[in-house]
Amino acid sequence: MPSHPLFIAVAGNIGAGKSSLARLLGDRFNWKPYYESVDDNPYLADFYADMERWSFHLQIYFLANRFKGHKEIVESSESVIQDRSIYEDAEIFARNLYDIGKMTERDYTNYVSLFHVMMEYLKPPDLLIYLKANVDTLLQQISRRGRSFEQGIPRVYLEQLNKLYTSWIDNYKLGPLLVIESDNLDFVNKKEDLEYIIARVKESLPQMQLFGP
Repeated sequence: MPSHPLFIAVAGNIGAGKSSLARLLGDRFNWKPYYESVDDNPYLADFYADMERWSFHLQIYFLANRFKGHKEIVESSESVIQDRSIYEDAEIFARNLYDIGKMTERDYTNYVSLFHVMMEYLKPPDLLIYLKANVDTLLQQISRRGRSFEQGIPRVYLEQLNKLYTSWIDNYKLGPLLVIESDNLDFVNKKEDLEYIIARVKESLPQMQLFGP
């Protein structure tokens, strides 16, 4: 076993397959999954109906929950895999809402200030896995999973998020990074695609050499 519990985070745009991959890798390696708060989120449906009104509330909710989860993860005696990292909240989603005029400068400045204070207390993941997918793939997977509040997400919104993801990943320096090009992968239904990702994860973490097949 690794000398210390592992902390793996799965990053990616809406519909990229983060939850599914976290579940599958958690099952394979006995990693405890931490899922993004979606179904019990009190702001998400309101946010998609009126982004300007609810953007700051939503982002603060996500940031608080992600900080709590991140803190529990790094203090845990178990290896953990997290569905979406706290870094994405600030680097991608809050930044995008500000850029497109859905969050005021005052709210964004306060949000970023709070985020940076939190970062001083958090250990980064042992590995960040980024599921990279184009917008057509994202839209197909969003439609397939059928969450009613997601069905009206504009294509341009996903495109802007993808641009910010590219910039963030290109400059990510917090630790080991694994980028998975997922457009032509179906790791949920095709065993060979999942095994490909598992092999890439093992290559990215020397600790994983201690695991069997």
